[in-house]
This record gives sequence, C-alpha cells and structure tokens, in this order.
Amino acid sequence: MKMPSYPSWEQTLAGKHWRTVHFPRIREDTPTFLGVPYALDESDLQGADVVIIGAPFAAGWGKKYSGVDKAEWLAATTRVRQQSIRYRGGYVQELDIDVFEHLKVVDYGDIPIPLEASYEGTVERILAAQDMVEERVRQALDAGAIPIVIGQNSPVASYAVGRPVAQHFKGPIGMVSLDTHWDAWPYDWATKNDRIAGSTNWKDKLFRDCQNYGMQNLVEIGERGMLEDPATVRRFVNGGCCFMPMWKIRTELGIEGVIRNLDQAYRGTDAVYAHFDMDVLGGAGPTDGDILGELAEPMGMTDYEAIRIAYETGKRGCAGLSFLCIPPGSAVMYRVIVYCLTYFMAGIAERKRGQNGGA
Repeated sequence: MKMPSYPSWEQTLAGKHWRTVHFPRIREDTPTFLGVPYALDESDLQGADVVIIGAPFAAGWGKKYSGVDKAEWLAATTRVRQQSIRYRGGYVQELDIDVFEHLKVVDYGDIPIPLEASYEGTVERILAAQDMVEERVRQALDAGAIPIVIGQNSPVASYAVGRPVAQHFKGPIGMVSLDTHWDAWPYDWATKNDRIAGSTNWKDKLFRDCQNYGMQNLVEIGERGMLEDPATVRRFVNGGCCFMPMWKIRTELGIEGVIRNLDQAYRGTDAVYAHFDMDVLGGAGPTDGDILGELAEPMGMTDYEAIRIAYETGKRGCAGLSFLCIPPGSAVMYRVIVYCLTYFMAGIAERKRGQNGGA
C-alpha cells in the first residue's frame, strides 16, 4: 500500500512553530508534548496532574499490521509530539482557558519496549511490554496524576492502562470507549493464548480480570458494519452497556445525544477510564489514500466528534486515557490526537477550576 509522504522533522519544525528552538526534547527529533517538562524518573511525577506516556508497539508477526508498514504505526509517539510543538502552548481559544495555568503536565517519554516485540510477537515479549506500561501507569496513578498513554496496539495501550486504573481505585469503574470494533472476542487473534489481551479481545479480558468494570457502566461509541459476531455484541448490550453505533449517532442522537449518554459511565462509579481507538475515524475504502489499511470502514466518526467527546470526558473527570490505532502517515491526523489530548486536559482544567471556586 502506498503511504503519503510524511514531512521530515526539519520540515515540520521550519517556520511552523511559535517557539524558539529551545524546548524540552526527548530525542533530537522528538520534543515533549506541547513543550511540557520532561520527566526522567518517578520522582519527577510528584505534584503532576497529567502524565504523558508513549508506548510504541505494533501487534503480531512480520513487517505489517493490517496491511500498513509497522514503522508507520510505531512512529506515532514521535509524530504526535512533533505536531504538538507547532502550537503556542496550552491555551484553547474556544474555551478561553490555558491548560497550564491550572494543571501541571509532564511528559514521561517513551517506554523502551524492545523493537523485537513489534515484529516477533511472542507471548513472552508481549507480556513483558505490557508489564512495562503497567508499571509507568501505576507510577502516575500513585503520584495522583492522570496517565495518558499514546500507543498503537493492545494490550500495551488498552488493557495495560485499564487494569492499573481498576486496581488503583478498587471500587466500581466506568469506561468510555471509542472504536470501530468491539475488541471483545474470547481470544487474541495473533497468539490464540489466553494470557494475551490482544487487539481482538482486550475488552473481554479486562472485564473478566477486573470485576469492578461493569457492563452497565460501559459507554461504547462508534462501531459499525458487518464485522462482529452477533453473540459478542448482544452479550454487552444485554448486559446493560450504552451502545451508540455510528448509525444511531447519525440518524438519531447527534453529538449532543452522545454527550448526554456519557453520564452512564459515571453513575455509581469511583473512577472512569477512557479509551480512544482512533480507527473510529474510519475511511472510505481500499484506496491509496486509505491510511488505516484493513482497519478502515465507511461511516466514520468526524474529528470534531472525537475531540468533543475527549473534552466532555475530561470535564466529567477521568482517571486514565489511552490512544491506539492512530491513523499513520498523516500530519493532520496526528494533530487530531494533539487536539483530543489537549481538549481532554482543558476539560480536566475546567473541572479543577470549578472545584477550586473559579468561574
């Protein structure tokens, strides 16, 4: 599949940012997200409200995932940060709020997941990568911060975030999930191993392993089409989850109806975990411009809808957020992630400001 030509770091940087060249960097070509301080170890997390964590991992064996070169998937943690530095900072003009006036945000860099784990997907390597992510997520939670994990595949950027949240808060946990697919099969497609919470089964395994997740507090948004096993969908719907497929969003709910229904994740829960599988943005079929490869489906969510849901979830309060299946190779798609993450933090900032007696 022919991928669009992604600009080099020099092209991204030249004339497209409002800063000097002196901003924190994780690597020469990788600034911190929006230029926030770089956290080198756990001691740097103290006092933070939000911790940004990169988790580069692509599932399965071989050089491609869903028909797209794995190098393109793995570049997301770098490219999201590269695109973030084109902005002045944390001021969101539509909301007239500067995130950094209310929140301390740090970037904890990329977890050093061995590259082999993405090309030779043995059970041992996958579990080791998962453990590395869980450790950093727990460190953020123990510091009283909200972990935000930028990744590409399960379990690294889903189960490995949702489980520490459940273990940390112990009481009932709600979930807001954006996805094209349910990811709730009873097995992982790549390994067929029951210990792996993979791309096709991480949600099923999370609900089995962490009993404080309840289907009645799951808000599932964006699925569509003919890919799912009917028993899988009906199990969750009959269990009481709020299922909002794109068809229902377009014909009945609209974005305002979606926002109202987010409340179901919060009823009677101690915390909420939000998971944004960005293949929810969809595609228009197998063309050269179909950057999601086999993951692309028609009738996708718009960028505004995803950003608005991120903001509203942050505003209601959220214990952890993860991104995966970020559409590869497109600068504007990486900017969508920058917006989702920043507007989520803006919601958190508005919530904190309100709790502190602000306007």
